Amino acid sequence: MLKGYVQVYTGNGKGKTTAALGLALRAAGAGLRVYIAQFVKNMKYSEFESLTTLSDLIVIKQYGRGCYIHKVDDEDIRCARQGFEDVKQVIHSGNYDLVILDEANIATHLNLILVDDLLDLIREKPEGVELVITGRYADPLVLEAADLVTEMKEIKHYYHEGIAARDGIER
Repeated sequence: MLKGYVQVYTGNGKGKTTAALGLALRAAGAGLRVYIAQFVKNMKYSEFESLTTLSDLIVIKQYGRGCYIHKVDDEDIRCARQGFEDVKQVIHSGNYDLVILDEANIATHLNLILVDDLLDLIREKPEGVELVITGRYADPLVLEAADLVTEMKEIKHYYHEGIAARDGIER
């Protein structure tokens, strides 16, 4: 059994989820079992559709009500916290080698998930589970607890020129 580490992909640039999904694809190619929990999101993005074809190795679940939250309400909190409870069971189940918490940093930033709960999960993570946490606004304590931190930095983005998200590229 390989030792599992904690990786964080954060920053204001594009590519955090994409990097995590690339790791999921690599892991599945090596026969590892992957669980992806997407917080805040509840839309069928292209990656969601393609990953369902690999459902024997990759499970993806969404714990949100949309894509962007402008004002948090009780239902947003309920969805995220239910997802986090599911993840706690998943990570200790022995069924998965890689667990990805997509947009968990946003969820903690919005207090949908408590930072202390995420830190407890990191501390209690089984030795053989790789844990990846994505999203902007990673809490400094999460960065400190991680073994690997990558910051995606936006230099230039065509979104600012009015280019909408494109199927298969940004969504």
